[in-house]
Formats: sequence, C-alpha cells, structure tokens
Amino acid sequence: MSSDANSPDRPFPLERTRNIGIAAHIDAGKTTLTERILFYTGMIHRIGEVHDGAATTDWMAQERERGITITSAAVTAEWWQRKEEGVFKSYEEQKQRINIIDTPGHVDFTAEVERSLRVLDGAIVVFCGVAGVQPQTETVWRQASKYKVPRIVFVNKMDRVGADFDNVFQEVKDKLGANAVRILIPIGSEENLRGQIDVVNQKAVLYVDDATFGSTYEVRELEGELKDAAELAHAELVETVASADDELGEKFLMEEEITREDLKKALRRATIANKIVPVTGGSAFKNKGVQYLLDAVVDYLPSPLEIPPAVGMDPEDHDKHIEVPTSDKEKFCSLAFKLWADKFVGKLVFFRVYSGMVKKGDTIFNPRTGKSERVGRLIRIQSDQHTDIDACYAGDIAAMVGVKNVQTGDTLAAAGYEVVLEPPTFPEPVISMAVEPKTKADQEKLANALVRLSEEDPTFVVKTDEETGQTIISGMGELHLEIIVDRLLREFKVGANTGQPQIAYRETITREAPGEGKLVKQSGGRGQYGHVKLDIRPNEKGKGLTTENSIVGGEIPKEFHNAVFKGVSEAMSTGIIGGYPVVDVHVNVSGGSFHEVDSNENAFTMAAIFAMRDAFKKAGPILLEPIMGVEVSTPDDYQGDVMGDLSRRRGQIGEMESKGNLALIHAAVPLKEMFGYSTAVRTLSSGRASYSMTPSHFEEVPANIVEQIINER
Repeated sequence: MSSDANSPDRPFPLERTRNIGIAAHIDAGKTTLTERILFYTGMIHRIGEVHDGAATTDWMAQERERGITITSAAVTAEWWQRKEEGVFKSYEEQKQRINIIDTPGHVDFTAEVERSLRVLDGAIVVFCGVAGVQPQTETVWRQASKYKVPRIVFVNKMDRVGADFDNVFQEVKDKLGANAVRILIPIGSEENLRGQIDVVNQKAVLYVDDATFGSTYEVRELEGELKDAAELAHAELVETVASADDELGEKFLMEEEITREDLKKALRRATIANKIVPVTGGSAFKNKGVQYLLDAVVDYLPSPLEIPPAVGMDPEDHDKHIEVPTSDKEKFCSLAFKLWADKFVGKLVFFRVYSGMVKKGDTIFNPRTGKSERVGRLIRIQSDQHTDIDACYAGDIAAMVGVKNVQTGDTLAAAGYEVVLEPPTFPEPVISMAVEPKTKADQEKLANALVRLSEEDPTFVVKTDEETGQTIISGMGELHLEIIVDRLLREFKVGANTGQPQIAYRETITREAPGEGKLVKQSGGRGQYGHVKLDIRPNEKGKGLTTENSIVGGEIPKEFHNAVFKGVSEAMSTGIIGGYPVVDVHVNVSGGSFHEVDSNENAFTMAAIFAMRDAFKKAGPILLEPIMGVEVSTPDDYQGDVMGDLSRRRGQIGEMESKGNLALIHAAVPLKEMFGYSTAVRTLSSGRASYSMTPSHFEEVPANIVEQIINER
C-alpha cells in the first residue's frame, strides 16, 4: 500500500482507515455490537443497552422507545491493534481509524442499508447464534454482493440457549453460498461461553473477569480438545485460502512452509477480492469476542486504497467511463448518500469522499443541477453529536451544511470536474395511506414537512390524488409510515390524521392485442388531430415498459414520434381495472395518420393514451398484488395454529425447519392479509412467536378478491 495518496495535513493515513458497516436481520445484535466497539475503543466510557433505550447509535426517540434501529448512524472509533500476546503495537504502526455505520435490520428501512453499503468499503454481517440465516440477512447479503463489499461474519449471541456456531457457519455456506472460513471459534456456548480459539495464531483467548466488562482477557496455549479443534480448523483454513489465492496456492502445492504472515496476507487478499468470508463468534452483550473482531476488521477488511477506484461517467456521454483515483492529491469528488433534517443545524448532507479533499468555504459543483454551491460547514458525525472540522479527505465519511439543492445519490465534485458517480438504487414503495392536517393552520407546515422527509428518504413518496385531492404518502411498510407520522408530530409539530393503509397494487396484461386511438376536435379555428395505431403484448416479469417503433411511410411525421411515446408512457401510470400502474408491457407503435394543419404534439400524446387504453381492454388485463416472504419462528406447540392462520390469510406454506424446540415456517402471503399480523401471532402463541417479512414478488389477485379491492379503493 502506498502513502503517496496522503495529504501531509490529514490526521490518519488512508492505509490505516477502515469504512465499515454493521448489518443484519432485526434483533441480531448490531447496535449492541456497535456499543461495545465504542466502549473498547474508548469513544464512550459507559455501555448503554438497547433494551434500556440508552444505546449511543439509537439516538432517535422512536428508536429508544421501540428498541430498534430506524436510521443508519455514523460513528468514528480509534483502535490500537494488539499483538497475539495482548501487547499494544507502536502508535505509529497500528493506531487505526474505523468509521462505522450501524444500519437498521427491519425490512421497512432497507433503504438505509442500501445507501450505506453503496459508500462503505467493508461490512460486518451479524448473525444470531440461535436463529442463524434469516430473511433480512439474505437481503443484506445480496445488497453487499451487488456493491462488491468484502464481509466478515460475526455469529453473535453465543451465550443464548440453543446457540450453535457450527450450524450457523454451515448455513452461511449453504444458504448464502459464501466461501466461509472460521478464524475465531467460540469456546463453549450458552452459559459456558468463555472465549475464542484464534485459529490463525493457534491460541486460546479467555475472558476471565466479568467485572471489567470484557476489557481484560488472557491469551493462553491450547490444550486437549481445544488444540485438536484448532489444528483441524487451521488445516481447513489453509486449504480453503490456498484454493482462493494464487500466491498461497503455489506454496501449498509445492509443499513449502506457510508462515502465519503468509496466511494472514493471503486471507486478506482473498477477503478483499470477495473470494472468502472470515467467520468469527462471540457475544456482544456478554462482552466476549469484540476486541479480536476489531483486529480482524483491521487485518482482513480493506482500506480505501485497496478497493478498486470509483468509476463514474461523463454527464454528457454516459458510455464514457471516468476513473476516480483514491488520493488526496486528485480533484475533489464525492457521493451524497443521505440527507437529514437536523433541528439545530438544518439540512445535513452525508457524503463519502472518493478523491481529493474539500475545505469549509469551498465551492463545489453538482452535475445533476449544473450549479455550484458553497460549503458552509463540515461536520464529523458521532451518532447525534456534531464536531466541526476544517477539511475532509479521500476515504472520509462526513456531513456538510450549506448546500441546498441536493438529492440522495448526487455527485458533489470540484468545479470543472465533469463526472457522475453511480447512485444507490432503492425499491419501490409497497404501501400507501392518505394523510391530512388536523387543523387548517397545519396545512402549509404539513406540506413542508412531507417534502423534507421525502428528501431524506428515497423510499418515502408523497403525491396528490388527482381525483380526490388527498395527499397520499407511500412507504415500505406499516412501521415505516407509522414512524413518518410520529416524526411529523415530534420534529415538525404537525398533527395529522391518517386513513387506512392502501396496498401498492399493479396491473398487467396476459395476451397480445391491437389498439387504436384518435383525437379529432374541430371548433371553427385551428383544431386538434392525432391518430395512433399500436400493438401490445406481455413483457418478461420485471422488464417494465419496452417500446418499438415500426411506423412506416410517414404515417406519423417524425417530429411527433416523441409525443406518441410520451403518451404510451403516461398511459402506463393508470390501468383500466382499478387505476393502478401497469407493468411489464411491450408496445409496438405501428402507424396512424395526421392532418397538415391540425396535428400537434399534444394531439398525438392524447391519441397514444387512447390507443393504449383501447388495447388494454382487449389484452386480458389482470390485477397484481405484492406477496411477502414471511418467516415465523414459533415453539413447536403452536406450529399447527400458526400454519392454519397463515393458510386462512391466503398464504402458501413453503419450507419448514426445526431448530431445537422451535419451528421455522416459511410462507408467501399477500401483503393485504398481513395487516395486524403482529398482534395475531402473539395471541396464537401466548406471546412466544416472532416473525419477519420481506417483499418477494407480485402475483395475480384471485378473481373473487378483485371486486373487493376495487370497492375498498
């Protein structure tokens, strides 16, 4: 790693910087782990617990009341890495800066995970030692894979009854397809959890004094069964890494000596290349295994210098790619990945610097708007605490104040640097409800508050229903919208009434059909004339709208072609069954006619809309509803009742598993039938069952339900 990229003014060199996220299924222990990291790195001096509403990164009132993470929180820690004997290395060599983002686990807030992983260099994925791989963990894993983020697995809660490290390790390999290797194996489990086997160094790490909250531990020689287990795991580790890393593989095949340093360097290379996933185990709540996990972050996850340079595109020519080198000495280029309305400083723009540096007072350029803005303040974020800083360097994650016309995913760069970085992508909302102010005085305040909240959250959409004039808010689930309404009252002092949640249905077609539309208006002066013929057919699932232009012989002049396709696109926003958006249709515009005097763009846009509606009627339109992947964890005694209830909700029961005395039921259930399920499942199981659900796909609504849905609308 070269330090030529470092500015002499930066406080930490790039090679000793780590940008990591902590991600997992809800209730796997992400926030508890973050709290321990902050404690052991000296950033806090008292451990706060999630269940007490005192965790550092759960700073919102809604988070503390519910015991869940809602918004991703950024914190910075400094860590002195230790030698295997537990002795500190020199300050110059090993003081590391670790920027951490603690992300939500609830599916309703998956956008927070998406945008965090887009700007991070590595991740700790946390698994519950009892539950193992859960639905939202699979979602997080796919998100990390999409952005090629190297990962370390931490199997948490090894102190709980039923915890099984080997079972979770196998699930990571089987269910997630990861090339996983064990590097820190828990010693004992449940109430007998004592420490970890350090597989690389062939040592035992034992936590012997609970009074110090895990701050002290002993490194001992391995004996007996532990020694046998460590040697077996070491042989497996060497073989797996040798198959993933050419340099170590050559030594392995030539039967040369493989030193500990050889193994660590090869494991680092393979992890950064996403060829291997190191797995560790412990208990954050019981203060066991966190320090060596931090060492693993430093040893195996990349610095900003070790990931491929960001690649952007020319704003004028999207086929032209531009490499953005990781260096303080290049032009400034960053990605705005999150906006937040702070009650003290106003609009915060969280950004990741990919190259160059920015100082307070600098002018930066936004290629999307084509405008320059001045940076008023630069802030390092420590959860909800703000520290003013003078400059940000390549690899840094910070926030700026003063820039106004910014959206999530915007590139912010030096003036004259024509480059656009790839923004994060977000799922479509699946649930909507009407909202109105409680008093007329709140009308304007409500509108302003909703605009600010929608700027912060790309999965929160606000629109006005043209027919009723109602304000409709849409989001990722009941909890998502519940939190939005709660924030309106607490942060913006706006009382709001809400209607029943509405499902984001879709419409599509089942067969090919022609369509013809004509707009003819003659009123004495210049009239309106447009005439369009087209054919539609079902498209592949997920393809959306695709179009084809086979107009021949000048039946429609070229200057009106764009207007025709604009009408085709507009028609897709409103279906003929219930007025829901239409998806997955291929349209071939085949012809029409025009009038020398009366034809214009508006006439052809309207004619195309009429033609699409005509075709929809003949093409076997159907209504689609969102289907949720549901996983219920219930004691065996209640399994039959839970399955019966899911079936009554039109659920399709899928895979079933047993973990100890718990049954895991996987099902696909329409979102419409899942309202109020949390109360129902608690009642059925005397409060002992839990569930999670994630958006899965859209399916046709049964004919006997369609009329009911239309009437409800």
